[in-house]
Amino acid sequence: MKMKYLMLLTICALFSVSLMAQNKVQVTGVVTGNDGLPLPGVGVVVKGTTHGVSTDFDGKYEIQVEANQLLEFSSLGYSTQTKKVDKQKGTLKLDVVLKEEAQQLTEVVVTALGIKREEKALSYNVQQVKSEELTKVKSPNFVNSLNGKVAGITINKSASGAGGATRVVMRGEKSIEGSNNVLYVIDGIPLFNSKSGGDDSGIKGEGRVTSEGIADFNPDDIESISVLSGPSAAALYGSNAANGVILINTKKGKEGKMQITVGNSTELSRPFILPKFQNTYGNRSGEFTSWGSKLATPSSYDPAKDFFVTGTNIINSFTLTSGNKTNQTFASAATTDANGVVPNNSYHRYNFSVRNTTALFKEKVQLDLGASYIKQKDMNMVSQGEYWNPIVAAYLYPRGEDFDKIKTFERYDTNRNFPVQYWPISESVFGNQNPYWTAYRNLASNNKDRFMFTTGLSYKINDWANVAARARMDKSYVNFERKLYASSNEKFAKPKGAYKYSNYSDHQFYSDIIANMNKTFFEDWNVVLNVGGSFSDFSAIERGYEGNLQLAPNLFSIQNITPSEGKISEGFGDSRRRNVAVFGNAEIGYKRFAYLTLSGRNEWDSRLVNSAEESYFYPSIGMSAVVSEMGEMPKFINYFKVRSSYTEVASPIAWSGRTPGTITQKIVGGIIKPEEIYPYSDFKAERTKSYELGLSLRIFKHFNIESTWYRSNTYNQTFVANLPESTGYKYIYLQAGDVQNSGTELNVSYKNKFGELNVISSVSYTRNKNEIKKMVQNYRHPFTDQPFNINEVSKDNGRTILKVGGSISDVYASKFLKKDNQGYINIPESGELDMETINPVYLGRTTPDFLLGWNNSFSYKGFGLSFLLSGRFGGIVNSSTEAILDRFGVSKNSAIARDNGGVNLPGQGKYNAKKYYEAVATGKSETAGYYTYDATNVRLQELTFSYTFPAKWFKNYIDELTLSLIGNNLWMIYNKAPFDPELTPSTATYGQGNDYFMQPSLRSVGLNIKAKL
Repeated sequence: MKMKYLMLLTICALFSVSLMAQNKVQVTGVVTGNDGLPLPGVGVVVKGTTHGVSTDFDGKYEIQVEANQLLEFSSLGYSTQTKKVDKQKGTLKLDVVLKEEAQQLTEVVVTALGIKREEKALSYNVQQVKSEELTKVKSPNFVNSLNGKVAGITINKSASGAGGATRVVMRGEKSIEGSNNVLYVIDGIPLFNSKSGGDDSGIKGEGRVTSEGIADFNPDDIESISVLSGPSAAALYGSNAANGVILINTKKGKEGKMQITVGNSTELSRPFILPKFQNTYGNRSGEFTSWGSKLATPSSYDPAKDFFVTGTNIINSFTLTSGNKTNQTFASAATTDANGVVPNNSYHRYNFSVRNTTALFKEKVQLDLGASYIKQKDMNMVSQGEYWNPIVAAYLYPRGEDFDKIKTFERYDTNRNFPVQYWPISESVFGNQNPYWTAYRNLASNNKDRFMFTTGLSYKINDWANVAARARMDKSYVNFERKLYASSNEKFAKPKGAYKYSNYSDHQFYSDIIANMNKTFFEDWNVVLNVGGSFSDFSAIERGYEGNLQLAPNLFSIQNITPSEGKISEGFGDSRRRNVAVFGNAEIGYKRFAYLTLSGRNEWDSRLVNSAEESYFYPSIGMSAVVSEMGEMPKFINYFKVRSSYTEVASPIAWSGRTPGTITQKIVGGIIKPEEIYPYSDFKAERTKSYELGLSLRIFKHFNIESTWYRSNTYNQTFVANLPESTGYKYIYLQAGDVQNSGTELNVSYKNKFGELNVISSVSYTRNKNEIKKMVQNYRHPFTDQPFNINEVSKDNGRTILKVGGSISDVYASKFLKKDNQGYINIPESGELDMETINPVYLGRTTPDFLLGWNNSFSYKGFGLSFLLSGRFGGIVNSSTEAILDRFGVSKNSAIARDNGGVNLPGQGKYNAKKYYEAVATGKSETAGYYTYDATNVRLQELTFSYTFPAKWFKNYIDELTLSLIGNNLWMIYNKAPFDPELTPSTATYGQGNDYFMQPSLRSVGLNIKAKL
């Protein structure tokens, strides 16, 4: 009996397979344009699935489908066509002619809080960047890939090597004491872009440099990025949104068959811009400086070849997408393994993520669940400075000495029974060590684990209303260690070594709920309403110990730090803040060509508890009109839109230890250090008021012009005033002042097709003027009640001076060579030049006058070529590195001066080169006037050459295979500075534009391979 059932089932199965085989249809054909030419690269996809192919060089395609299915034919610049397979079995020849369409006049974009809106309804500028632009030339921090591709944004890559934090500023610095960095938003939820341990841009370089939260993300998880450069676009996000927003929309699963994409990017890098050294003069015996006699045989030492190594950046990626009509899944994994050009500098990151979207209850309920885990490790991320920076000794190494002999950086000491540093060079004022000892025996490492869980739930009430709720939990744990081995320089550690350990963790929780309505009234009127509230909670805890090792050398543990030595310290910093907000947005549209948008947000922030402004509200109003739809326009105008907006955005104070919501203390020797800052309670949120005008113009079918003019003023700036000792405090923070930014953004793009050649080109232009309009005037002292003024504020050790009429980025110098009555440099009888301190002299500003970017992409029969030229024009930078190289006699300039018989002093003739540089080349900000350079630079930033192999070569095994040759920073077309002016030592507001032995920027070449299975 069982055998009969088994035979029956087998027969049924075979019959079913036979029927399925009979229903398969082999469809072939040629796709051409309306000019009759074949179209390569046209997507031919079974509608409602991901099953599809692309046409080859001759426009031919071949695909197997089931009877009665629909085939969609689509290509950029052409109207999509749908054809039905009206044959039941066998083969079908189906030729298709695609009609060229005018450039799409409007599109749907993702805006504040993840809300999708029509582009023509927006009263502010939104620029979108697709994922392909982020993955052409991959960086450990994908934010670097935005540089030069959008207007209104200034991006400075970190000098700390792979994975370093990137400085991103939109429309100028607005805050004197607060952050000026942009807000990142992931799928509608703001991200706290934490950098545990801060980032050090100082001369000493004593702090620790880490990566940043946004750098943890895998660029292959990103679907697109929307750049909202003004506060008008970001009013609903509040707080840090005054600095602009970068909206990141991640990928979801897609309906259809499972699609797997694998990729590898391998890059090799070398230093891009380095100082110019001399190798003709050596050092005197026992001296570290190279002011000795001319060498009989020039030294062959070259830091680029002898010290720096070839850096590597290897990124492997895997993505999977699958789903049906009601349930879709996306999963990804990626590894990033990078080694810097400085020995023993490394960055490793491992990403895992999964996301599932489900439609329930007849698609009335949408559930979106996601989870991510990131593991990150980095070693010796040093941006600049004297201490723990091997570049200092590598640059200054005496040219009369053999560099090879110090590469074996340690020797075994039989008396101490452990290896010790080998450094035969006499001690210098910087406390230099063997550069390889610094790299391998002065270790600084970070270990990070990050977990993110996201959920979203929406309910469709009817065709025009829904309610949505979202939440994200983001948790990070970071362990930092600094190990200084025995025999390190005594400035840093005692004979047995030193150890520092800290454990940092932060937790962010965000949730919101939004009710949305989109309804048409009386045919001509459309109303969009968004009303909701949000809650966010952030907390951070740090514990740490540090001290010299006491019992055993090189045993790095807390137990080996003895309190009796007096060096041990226990530090902790706990921080917590909470924010609750309600918000609303209303958009009224008339006949789909005129729009009025109103929005408002009210916040309650813990950082303003018990202050004068515990609750604060800020509004926004915007208008846009599509003029080209109001009446007849010249034929060459395809689309013309004008827009305007006014916005206010408020941001609470961000300084730890100023309000009841934050605790920051340090214990030394068991004693709590007293707070030095008066707990002033009259704080308000910084408030930015912004005006914006813009237009969108599309002409001759192929040109797209986006232009914006803006002006913003940020009030309630924070200043520091001294208090008399009798008060028990040293300082008080007070709020006043006004900083203004005004400027222009322009983006011009061109898209066309010439036969089989596709051309896309865009130019972005950014100009911003920053000006301090007000400082502190007639402010009432909290103790004396007397009015007082603050007319100037010094920052960055006096390098930056803030005053009315100036900017936040102004640079000054105050020490110059003393001159006689005739205006010539004074040479006293002693023969030693005198430096005198005078009123600070304005040198310039570190921000550029304007930025330009030119991005191009060409494709032809599977071949692709793209390149990006970027330029920064105006502004100044300083090089303390060049000053110290001159002082130590290792720079090319110092050799030229000696060859010429000295430095030429106007009216005084030649003067001894060594004495001259000892006077002016201090490397300090006060003498920066002698080492100031034009920051203008133009470069070939990216170059990519790719080839996509025809799918038919791989039959059904590989749907698409693309191979790309890539290059980054291949050619510096123009640059006068002795380093790369685009580098930054930190993301801080001050300290920009100054090189103090920064790691050099990198030139890289590599290979990308990407396959869709």
